[in-house]
Amino acid sequence: MKLKIELINENAKLPDYAHEGDAGMDLYAVENVILNPGERKLVGTGLKIQLPPNTEAQIRPKSGLALKKGITLLNTPGTVDEGYRGEVGVILINHSQEVYPVEIGQKIAQMVIMPVTRVTVEKVDSLENSDRGEGGFGSTGV
Repeated sequence: MKLKIELINENAKLPDYAHEGDAGMDLYAVENVILNPGERKLVGTGLKIQLPPNTEAQIRPKSGLALKKGITLLNTPGTVDEGYRGEVGVILINHSQEVYPVEIGQKIAQMVIMPVTRVTVEKVDSLENSDRGEGGFGSTGV
C-alpha cells in the first residue's frame, strides 16, 4: 500500500517510522507555536495526503511528549478521511503548568493508517439481548 504525500510548506518533512515494526509515523511541526498552560492550538504539518482506498489516518499523541511535558492532542485519535485533501493539522493542548514552545521540525504527533469498514445502517424496533445488557461506565469494576 502507498500513502501519497504532497509537501506544501518549505519546513515540511515526510512522516517516518522511528523503528522497524512501529505502527505510527512521526508528524512534524512546520511552525513555531507557544502553548500557554491550558491553551490549545492547531499546528500545521505542511502535508497533504492521499490515502489508499478504504483507509483512514488516525492522528495520535506522542507518549513521551504527553508524559514528560503534558502536551497531548485534544481530539484523539483525530481522523483524516480518505477523501480529505487539505493540510493535515494537529490540535495540541498544554495540560501542564508551564509555557511550552513548539518548534519547527519537532515531532508533535504520530499518524497510523487503519482500514475502514463501512456498514449499512438499519433501524429496528429492538435489539437482541446480550450477556452484558446495558451495563457500562464502570459496571465491571474500575
